[in-house]
Amino acid sequence: MTAPLLSRLSGLALAAALTFTGCQQKPSAPSAPDFESPNTVTTGYLQPFETGIRSGGIQLIPIKTPKGTFNVWTKRFGTGKIKVLLLHGGPAMTHEYMECFESFFPQEGIQFYEYDQLGSYYSDQPNDDDLWRTERFVNEVEQVRQALGIDKFYVLGHSWGGILALEYALKHQDHLAGLVISNMVASIPRYDAYNKTLRAQLRPSLLDSLEKFEVKKDYHNPTYEGLVFKNYYSQHLLRMAEMPDPVARSFKHVNQHVYELMQGPNEFKTAGRLLTWDRWNDLDKITVPTLMIGGQYDTMNPKDMEEMSHKVQKGNYLLCPQGSHMSMWDDQQTYFRGLTKFLKSVNDGTFKAGTTL
Repeated sequence: MTAPLLSRLSGLALAAALTFTGCQQKPSAPSAPDFESPNTVTTGYLQPFETGIRSGGIQLIPIKTPKGTFNVWTKRFGTGKIKVLLLHGGPAMTHEYMECFESFFPQEGIQFYEYDQLGSYYSDQPNDDDLWRTERFVNEVEQVRQALGIDKFYVLGHSWGGILALEYALKHQDHLAGLVISNMVASIPRYDAYNKTLRAQLRPSLLDSLEKFEVKKDYHNPTYEGLVFKNYYSQHLLRMAEMPDPVARSFKHVNQHVYELMQGPNEFKTAGRLLTWDRWNDLDKITVPTLMIGGQYDTMNPKDMEEMSHKVQKGNYLLCPQGSHMSMWDDQQTYFRGLTKFLKSVNDGTFKAGTTL
C-alpha cells in the first residue's frame, strides 16, 4: 500500500522533503548492485518479437468489464523461458516505479512485462466506482495474460499488487510457474495493526499533532501531510535521501480517488474497500513455488512475511535488511539477487521449499 500525498509534492520540493533533518539519523545510502554479467551473451533475448510496426513492446489491451470495454497499457521486454508479469501497487499507482527492473532482468535473460492496471495513468481511467473491486482486477489480470499469450509465467505483485497477485493465484494457479509477493502481508487487519505499532513509536508530541488533524478528518492538510511524510514515510516507505525519478513520476501520476476508495487516506487510516481483506488462512492453498519478500523497515511486518513463506506449500523467504516498503530501491542488491535466484531455481528445477534466500 502506498500513499497519495506524495503526488502533491513537485520534483525539487519532493527531493528536498526526502532529505532528513539534522536531528534525524540519515540512513546510509544503498550500495550499488554489483551483479556480474552473465557468462553467455543473451543474444536470443534481444531478438525482435514484434511484427509489423514496432512499438518498443508496448501493447494496449482491451479489457471487458460490466461497464464496457477499456484499454490497459503493457510493455514487453525481451524473450526468454522465464516470463514475469509485474503488478504495481497503490491501488492506482503506475508501472513507473518498477522501471528499476529494467536494469536487472534483461541481463539475466528474463522476459518481463510492465503493466498499468485499469484506472492508472497510462491506461484508461473510467469514472465508475463499481469498477474498483478486487475481483474485477483479478479478471483483468487474466484477460491481460490471455492477450499477451503467456502461460506458466510468474506474477510478481508489490504492495497492493501483492494482494492482486495472491487473489489471482488463488483463482488461476494453473497458469502460474511461480508467485512472488513483495512487501505485502496477506491480511489488511495484520497490516493495520503493525502500522499502529510503528505509529506508537513516534514521539508523543508528534502523535498529539497528528491526532488534532485526524479528529477533524483533515488528512489533506499540507501540515499534516508534511508531518506524516517527514516522520513516517521517510523511515518506512522509502529510505533514500532523494527520491529516484521513476518513483517520483509514479507518485505524481497516482489516481488518488481510486486509491482512497480502496485503501483509505493514508497508511494510518485504512478505511477503504480493502479494510477487511484477509487471506491469511488461505495461504496453504497456494501450491506453486512462492517467494515472499520483506523489508526490515517496511510498513509490513517482515516476520509476517516470513511466516507466510511457511504457510504456502512451497515457499521461500527473502529479507532485505536495509529495505523499507520499496525494497527494490533502497536495498536493490539484496532484492534483485534473491529474486533472480528464486526465478532461476524454479526454472532449472533446483528450487527447494523452506529456503531463506
